[in-house]
Amino acid sequence: GDCAVSEYDPLVKFEVDHRVDARGLVCPEPLMLLQQVVSKAHSGERVLLLATDQTTERDVVHFCHFLGHTLKEQLTEGELYFFVVEKH
Repeated sequence: GDCAVSEYDPLVKFEVDHRVDARGLVCPEPLMLLQQVVSKAHSGERVLLLATDQTTERDVVHFCHFLGHTLKEQLTEGELYFFVVEKH
């Protein structure tokens, strides 16, 4: 039924160690939050960034490229942008 859809939590879509909910935030806030969480994470841990700002697509790719992290998953679902970053 409809209630199942409304209870869908996109934050649990991927198996990760840390989650960053940046929905409704605009650049550069989602990336700043991601940076904070990744910096505290251990090597090999995975961080999910969930955002609604389309510019995060470009920013997350650059972030991973420059800092040597791995972008393991990237998914767009409607207005939701999912990124799973594995810390270097």
